[in-house]
Amino acid sequence: MTDFDHTAIDELLQSRVRLAIVAFLASAGRADFSVVRDSIKTTDGNASVHLRKLEDADYVMAQKRFVNRKPQTVYALTDRGRQALVDYVAHLESLMSPPKPKGRAT
Repeated sequence: MTDFDHTAIDELLQSRVRLAIVAFLASAGRADFSVVRDSIKTTDGNASVHLRKLEDADYVMAQKRFVNRKPQTVYALTDRGRQALVDYVAHLESLMSPPKPKGRAT
């Protein structure tokens, strides 16, 4: 029997925007704010709010620097964030029933 306990699902990753950020950073490695924002197709405000929540939870880390005298923030997934994504996907997969074997044609 599959455990359908909704409390086992990571609430932080239930947000589509936060899930998109974590998934994007899992594949991209590191990316500056504008690349993250453009890749997940959201606004500056929406991206910054969700990135802050992920940073507060230690799912992403931010490195602030200046490039040509302009501030730039580069984000990367932390080990904790990567593990949270792996666990989230594994839990969702566990909720799906295994495929039923197909009978042979007679």
